[in-house]
Amino acid sequence: ILFLAFIFPFIMVIFNAFKTKGDITADPLALVGSHGFILTNFTDAMKKMNFATSFTNSLLITTVSTILTIMLSAMTAFVIVRNKWKACGILFSLMIASMVIPFQVVMIPLISIYGGTFGILNHRATLIFMHLGFSVSMAVFMFHGFIKGGVPISLEEAAQIDGAGRLRTFFQIVFPLLKPTTATLVILYALSLWNDYLLPSLILTDKSLYTIPIATKLFQGTYSNDMDLLMAALVMAIIPVIILYIALQKYIIAGVVAGAVKS
Repeated sequence: ILFLAFIFPFIMVIFNAFKTKGDITADPLALVGSHGFILTNFTDAMKKMNFATSFTNSLLITTVSTILTIMLSAMTAFVIVRNKWKACGILFSLMIASMVIPFQVVMIPLISIYGGTFGILNHRATLIFMHLGFSVSMAVFMFHGFIKGGVPISLEEAAQIDGAGRLRTFFQIVFPLLKPTTATLVILYALSLWNDYLLPSLILTDKSLYTIPIATKLFQGTYSNDMDLLMAALVMAIIPVIILYIALQKYIIAGVVAGAVKS
């Protein structure tokens, strides 16, 4: 019953994407509108929201943010686990503590500082930097648990005996073993960053920098809205993440269990 309750809106978005605005207004629950399946909604939506630019921005921001989060978090977790420095314990504790702070608490001060003081809003690099800052804590926690419980230190010692340095040991021995956690985090962060609306809407105000979630607001104005085009845009926005999820979903359970239970 819960599954049907959650999946029903998603199904209706798909069906309404092929209906006219009048048909959606008249009967949003109908599977087919009076005009049949309308395919022009997708082409019209792509033109109005400048889909190519929005898609490129979303792809660039999501890809770069995810890769940086994965790589830096994995290296950080490796250093924390394999070194008994007091600084590592303090850093890890601070990261865990930061996970309980809601984004809404720091939202206004963050925008005021970066916008008013530094004046670096309206840059994709700024958004990527902020995504990285809000994502690394959870990623470090997941990698920390997997490295501590699932990566034997004897493998690293054997590599060091063969002459491998710390950096080479990490990338050739340790990081390949983190595949389940890496795949899990790629899915989680790709989904969240691709669909993120709040933070990009605060950072990016130039239409040429809009991501797909922000570009969808162009279909709704103060006195009117284009529900047919909005539904089509939403369908186009979710297709990439569905493909990614299907490709990597088999690693989710293994990664979550390995990263959380063994910590």
